[in-house]
Amino acid sequence: MKLNELRDNDGAARKQKRVARGPGSGKGKTAGRGIKGQKSRSGVALGGYEGGQMPLYRRLPKRGFSKPNRKEFSVINLGLIEKFIGLGKLDTKAEITEDALVAAGLTSTKRDGIRILAKGEIKTAVTLNVTGASAAAIEAVKAAGGTLTVAAAAE
Repeated sequence: MKLNELRDNDGAARKQKRVARGPGSGKGKTAGRGIKGQKSRSGVALGGYEGGQMPLYRRLPKRGFSKPNRKEFSVINLGLIEKFIGLGKLDTKAEITEDALVAAGLTSTKRDGIRILAKGEIKTAVTLNVTGASAAAIEAVKAAGGTLTVAAAAE
């Protein structure tokens, strides 16, 4: 077999039908659109139109609500903080702030603040100052001999 003998398998590629190219093409004149009517014209967008019947998107009930000003928090687990302390990326002697957590690489951005959750366990006594924390996380940090301060979120 040579390069010039390569071709698709039979039936693998079908030739495209060229419409509106004269009567000999079999799709001349009206180009397969029938005659007259809105659908035969160009620039028609009938998305969701059901011929005057109440459209589906209006028949179905709408549920829920999206709060336009909702706060989006970055979430960090206690187990991850303990891991980064072990790697030496967080200094336990100084207060650990949100900026320190971002600088250490625990999260890429602060968003509207950082929220600490209690997944994993912390053994080191640390002083944390963040926007939010779960009750279980606060208890876990206290049990390890540290403090977790939750700053009042600016509304």
